Amino acid sequence: MEPLVSIIVPCFNAGRWIKEALDSCLCQTCPRIETIVVDDGSTDRSLDIIKEYGSKIRWISGPNRGGGHARNKGFALSQGEYIQFLDADDYILPEKIQRQVEFLRKNEADIVYGDWRYKTHAPDSGFDEQVKIAGHKEDILESFLRGFWVAPNSYLLKRQVIEKFGGWDESLKAGQDGAFFLSLALAGARFAYQRGCYSVYRKYGPMTVASSDPYRWVESHAEILSRAEGSLRRQNRLSLVYRKALIDGYVILAKSRNLGFITIFHFHILKKILSLISGMRPAVR
Repeated sequence: MEPLVSIIVPCFNAGRWIKEALDSCLCQTCPRIETIVVDDGSTDRSLDIIKEYGSKIRWISGPNRGGGHARNKGFALSQGEYIQFLDADDYILPEKIQRQVEFLRKNEADIVYGDWRYKTHAPDSGFDEQVKIAGHKEDILESFLRGFWVAPNSYLLKRQVIEKFGGWDESLKAGQDGAFFLSLALAGARFAYQRGCYSVYRKYGPMTVASSDPYRWVESHAEILSRAEGSLRRQNRLSLVYRKALIDGYVILAKSRNLGFITIFHFHILKKILSLISGMRPAVR
């Protein structure tokens, strides 16, 4: 029997996009799919649209508790051997899941990721598209520490890797997807790259999580790096390579054009960088 794949769709006020997201789930060429939608307290028409799909999908609704909680809740309800996370304003192409399931069944990896399309929508209904080539990474953990990022819907995961290493951090106010995949890499999950663009990631208008509150965004990402540094220290894995990668990651945050001027945050980052530099010496990777 073909394996079951669970698509988990967290939704908050995505009435404009949710239909395209759900249609992309139902159009998958993979023969066994379950689609689970967790409405995170939407106040627009999202829930009404979700209900129109009837028995084609499973859904629950509750108060707004954030995307991390919605994804964890969806995972708890799921039964699939493979897990696809899909935000309600994004979508995937019909062959996406089948290609990645076949890849994971043939390769010794826990998680596969692919290329993705960045679709930027303007208020006048126009849009611009750019294909982002993710590419193979020799050391995915080093890449994540340096700021490597791909759209969350470009991944497909084996269920067992989430059960073994843990779910989404519900305490973070931003950067939850980056923290999730970084935590899996830190725990030893095996990542692999599959060439091909089958995922579409949307951005609508000028307002994003980063631009709506740049301090919240930067502080959350600094916290993610700090936790990663602490984990590497505890595991006695803070090698020269990872020190340099962390420094690069902190520098990117400190240079963020969203902040605009020197703040206490910059001094905090400087202390982190100096601490990492002071401990630099040749180490076995």
